[in-house]
Amino acid sequence: MKKKILYSLLFIFALALASAVFCFPQFFNKGIDWANSQTKWGIPHIPEKQFNLGLDVKGGVRLEYQADLSKVPEADRASMMEGVRDLIERRIVNKSQGVTEAQVQISGENRLIVELPGLENIDEAIREIGQTPWLQFDESRSAEETQKIIDKAKELEGKTMEELVKVPDYQLGLQNPYFKETELTGQYLSKANFTFDQNSGKPIVQLKFNDEGAKIFADVTGRNVGKPIAILLDGLSIIDTSGDGKIDMADMYAPNVEEKISGGSAVISGSSLTVKDARTIAQRLNEGALPVPLGQPITQQKIGPTLGAVSFEQTVMAGIWGFLMVVIFMVVYYRLPGLLASIALALYAVVLLAIFKLMGVTMSLAGIGGFILSVGMAVDANVLIFSRLKEELGAGKSLAAAIEEGFKRAWPAIRDGNFTTIVVAFILFFLGTSFVKGFAATLIWGILLSMYSAIIVTRAFLRLAESTRLGKIAWLWKPLA
Repeated sequence: MKKKILYSLLFIFALALASAVFCFPQFFNKGIDWANSQTKWGIPHIPEKQFNLGLDVKGGVRLEYQADLSKVPEADRASMMEGVRDLIERRIVNKSQGVTEAQVQISGENRLIVELPGLENIDEAIREIGQTPWLQFDESRSAEETQKIIDKAKELEGKTMEELVKVPDYQLGLQNPYFKETELTGQYLSKANFTFDQNSGKPIVQLKFNDEGAKIFADVTGRNVGKPIAILLDGLSIIDTSGDGKIDMADMYAPNVEEKISGGSAVISGSSLTVKDARTIAQRLNEGALPVPLGQPITQQKIGPTLGAVSFEQTVMAGIWGFLMVVIFMVVYYRLPGLLASIALALYAVVLLAIFKLMGVTMSLAGIGGFILSVGMAVDANVLIFSRLKEELGAGKSLAAAIEEGFKRAWPAIRDGNFTTIVVAFILFFLGTSFVKGFAATLIWGILLSMYSAIIVTRAFLRLAESTRLGKIAWLWKPLA
């Protein structure tokens, strides 16, 4: 039994150490630098990954837009707003205008909130967000054209801009080697629908062009029979499954033209086309065909990095002082169990931060507040356990039996209390705004891990302490009152 406890503790401390290395690699890298300077080991640095800091911590800008849905049928408004949200994310997050951890979300029926931490050039971002999306249909190049562009691109590799412009026909090497533009654009597309094939039941995307677009589409498909056609939105493929933003022959859903298509109607299908992919393709096609004007933001809030840093520092200091006060109370009142619970609490905090960093959780001030609150929830679970432990000892049971019975009797209250809090947190997460979502997300993760900390970690510590000489010192196990 004791060996099993030791193995459990070894795993717990190994997990905590790995979490600490992942959270704060810069401190361990300093130790690595010192070791390398004293020896010839050549230990590599631990890769550093930054925490995702929110707008109120890192500084940046928050923009709120009101979309003009007056020309959009009421039944299509929700999907249209989803399309606009997706478009803004593609522009800001994927193309990256110097912005990281950007958040784009819908508020109400027609409002779009864009949060851009670390943004410096706000005017450029506003222009980019407000632009009309550009949808285009590109046809395949011949093998000869493709090879010429590839050769020219190789010739331009490693050259500065000054050297590049001196190369004859340097523009050729900057073009897409596989596809070239056609006269067919989103202005000729009337509608795109996601539906299911009546015969096979598989998801498909139906396209409908206007009269002029139908003629152009017939010409484009007529000269590309047996070849794929790339569909681009803002220069990125709407069907790029790799997510790298590159258009090449490896794209899984690049629709192949089987025959010349007349009448202005077409279908995108495929054996590997999923419901999610088909819905996304239809949504993005409609973004280019029926753009919703956003105009200028109706509200604009800028938070400087200095203000964010001060708020962050104050919040962290409040968390540290709160943690120390909790530790002092637990040790003074509950003595040895309180000390062991405090150690478990410290390990819990490190592992939880590692989860936040690994999952890419944005640490806003509200999110940090949720983290601190979850620490309090973890302490609450220990208080319930120790109260039951006190009752069992008072009933004359041995320390080992009291520990097991205390955990057993405290579990229903811990389970029910945490479950109801998680339910409320999920409601806040799905219905709240960005700051409320951040608070709810950190609280959910914190509660889930707090139950592990109280039931598994604290129990392992108590079992180990009980099996040593400490288990024979009665006053270490009795609370003050």
